[in-house]
Order: sequence, then structure tokens, then C-alpha cells
Amino acid sequence: MFSSKTKIRVRYAETDQMGYVYYGNYAAFYEVGRVEALRDIGLSYKMLEDSGIMMPVLNLQCNYFKPAKYDDLLEIETIISSKPGVRCRFEYEIKNEAGGLLNKGETTLVFIDMKSNRPTRCPDFLEEKFKPYFN
Repeated sequence: MFSSKTKIRVRYAETDQMGYVYYGNYAAFYEVGRVEALRDIGLSYKMLEDSGIMMPVLNLQCNYFKPAKYDDLLEIETIISSKPGVRCRFEYEIKNEAGGLLNKGETTLVFIDMKSNRPTRCPDFLEEKFKPYFN
């Protein structure tokens, strides 16, 4: 299992009229967590694209428990609980500064070969980065 944590502060533009984070912004928070998780293992999404691989989102699930508000410092924990194959499943937990669980979600992304525009296996260089976490 691989886990990564990153923090973001809620900007005013991310809130709705009630002062809560607009529900659609959680998908963007997941993207921040996902990109930073890859960076934590020494890989950027740009490096993936430069190698000819893209990872579009295939599925998104999102569960709301409590609202996040303007200026809250949020911690996004991104978890990959199973070794990536053609698909890679990311799980997310978003907590406030007090450690309260605000949101849980999940995305499934698929590895796509940019030349053929077809699904492909997790690239060897990424699989190598994940090796210590999935024996």
C-alpha cells in the first residue's frame, strides 16, 4: 500500500454562497492529491505524458461528511491500496486541521498509450517506483 499526504488551503473562490467549499471542487482536490502523490515517489504527471502515457479518469466517487470552509487548511491523504495494472485506483480522505474527516472519495484512472489511444499496462518505470509498496 502506498500513501501520501499533502495540504491545501481553501481559497475564497472555491466556496459557495453558504461559505462552504463548492461540492464540485473536491474532484480538483483529489487531482492535487494524486499529482503530489506521484511527485512523492519521484515522478510527475508531465513525465508520464512526455513518455507517451496519459491517465484519464474512468470513475469518480465522492462522499461528503462535513463541509470545508474558506481559509481552512485541509490535509488530503491519497492512498493506492493495490498495485496498478491497466488501471490505477486512488482513494482519498480529506480532513480539516483538527483531524475531522470531511470527505472520502475514490477515482479510477486508466493508462493510455498516447500513440495508439488505447489502454496499456502501467509503464515499467512507474511499476519500479511502486515496487517497494507492493511486494
